[in-house]
Amino acid sequence: MANARLLRSLRTGRSLMPGQQGKIMSESPTSIVGRDHRNVGFVEAFQLTFKNYALFSGRSSRGAFWFWVLWTIIISGVLGGIDSVLFGKVGYLQGLWNLATLIPSIAISARRLHDVGRSGWWQLIGFTVIGLFVLLYWYCKPGQEQTNDFGADVEAGRA
Repeated sequence: MANARLLRSLRTGRSLMPGQQGKIMSESPTSIVGRDHRNVGFVEAFQLTFKNYALFSGRSSRGAFWFWVLWTIIISGVLGGIDSVLFGKVGYLQGLWNLATLIPSIAISARRLHDVGRSGWWQLIGFTVIGLFVLLYWYCKPGQEQTNDFGADVEAGRA
């Protein structure tokens, strides 16, 4: 009975003290309760990805990953438009952007896979058609709330 209560308290982050059931163990502003500490904004996702340019360890949240994807699509589209106006069909600026973001894109994808408990090497299944769907599923899946083999439940690059 005591072991079950201990496990339940560890999972829920609730106090074990008699008469305090339902109260949070720590209510300080720095305590990690819930998953709000993993929320990443649109601009912060861009900054974190370049801050962790070649960091292949740690974890990245869904927000950080998908905001990065959105950033790269928007910037690539804008640069493609500028390329077509300035150079015709040749995409010099867009090509430079794609080259500059290749390593950070692979790194954030590896960290995203770490968040769901997979190795970054699973990105290689993207070379198969069915693998793209598997990767898409993992990229959309919520991250593990507890510490896993790839680290604690914290956003990579945050102090």
